[in-house]
Amino acid sequence: MRYLSVTLLLVLSTGGCLPGQPAAPLKLSLPEAEALALKNHPHVLAAQNAASAMTQRVAQARAAYYPVLEGDVTGSQGNPRARIGAGLLTDPSLFDRFGQGITLSQLITDSGRTPNLVASSRLEAGAAERTYQAAQYDVLVGVDQAYFETLRSQGLVKVAQETVATRQLLVDQVTALFNNKLRSELDVSFVEVNLSQAKLLLLQAEDQVQKAYAELTRTLGSQQATTYQLADQPLPPSPPPNPEDLVAQALSNRPELAGLQMSRDAAYRFERAEKDLAYPTASLVGVGGYMPYIDQITLPRVIPSEYEGVAVNVQIPILNGGLFKARRQEAHFRALEADQRLRNEAEAIARDVRSAWAGATVAYQRLDVTAQLLRQAALAQDLAQGRYNLGLSSIVELTQAQLNVTTAEIENLSAKYEYQSQYAGLQYTLGALR
Repeated sequence: MRYLSVTLLLVLSTGGCLPGQPAAPLKLSLPEAEALALKNHPHVLAAQNAASAMTQRVAQARAAYYPVLEGDVTGSQGNPRARIGAGLLTDPSLFDRFGQGITLSQLITDSGRTPNLVASSRLEAGAAERTYQAAQYDVLVGVDQAYFETLRSQGLVKVAQETVATRQLLVDQVTALFNNKLRSELDVSFVEVNLSQAKLLLLQAEDQVQKAYAELTRTLGSQQATTYQLADQPLPPSPPPNPEDLVAQALSNRPELAGLQMSRDAAYRFERAEKDLAYPTASLVGVGGYMPYIDQITLPRVIPSEYEGVAVNVQIPILNGGLFKARRQEAHFRALEADQRLRNEAEAIARDVRSAWAGATVAYQRLDVTAQLLRQAALAQDLAQGRYNLGLSSIVELTQAQLNVTTAEIENLSAKYEYQSQYAGLQYTLGALR
């Protein structure tokens, strides 16, 4: 008794979880699933990091506005009174020295190139932010569709289980009638075939639900195999009657299109920056420092230990082998490329909206059709059951009626979740997912 009490205490203290016991299904609603995906999915996190990285491009471009301060320490040895005889046109004197100092440089103007580069980088950072938002939408629509597919698969398992139970009951009834010489062996064979078909349907449904679990787990950004207890969602409203208003809404809301517009504008600002390479650049340079050691003995004159100087340098490009022209032309064609990419995306979005609207409209119309089909199939099954019980029809009629009911239940179930999935896809094409 003592060992039994200790065992019970251990079981209770661990929540009753035994090794190898399957974990309880994870309760999950659609908003919770969407929140988990936005938090964990690597596609979203990668886009977020890319957007953060692009903001640093703005700081890099703006760095040209600020002065550059450098420290220098130099020691040299040379044969006194000698001069460099080759290499460019310089001929500085050589002498032994050791010095330290600083160099300050400040851009005065580069004829507008830096402002254009800053504007271009800001637009690219904005485009990366829109790409991050588009990645969120991609993940959200994937979660929604995987969620509804999982609900459909779970519902299909229930339909298959009920079908197996119903047909098992019919097998038992017909077998009992056969044993009492009231039905033929052919009737038993027919109902047993139908039962085997129902069991096969159950196996297929269980396979589908496991695949749906795997897909839902993937869309949530998780690697842990999990089963889910999902909360059903109310049906969304019917689609609007005209898709053209939806096209206009999508063209103003889709983050991909806004990102491409910013990338296009950034390309044109960069083209302007490349044109500015042909104009003068002015900069201020200042130096100052101290040389604690100078070889004063071998030098013809005394060199002071302290030094300072300031200059304004204007650099005017004249010839560079066509480099700046080629860079300007490349930037121009890149801007034209961005124009066409924007146009292509706008046309693709319009097509996707019309296609999604058509799919959602048909899926919505299927709801009434499949509901009516299920009602008629259930009524036909009741009539066939009654006729079979009275001996007015064969077992073929009854089994066919049961098959029709199963098919109608599957179609009705699929229509419900298909419409929810299609509606989520329509909202995605509109840029309306939040």
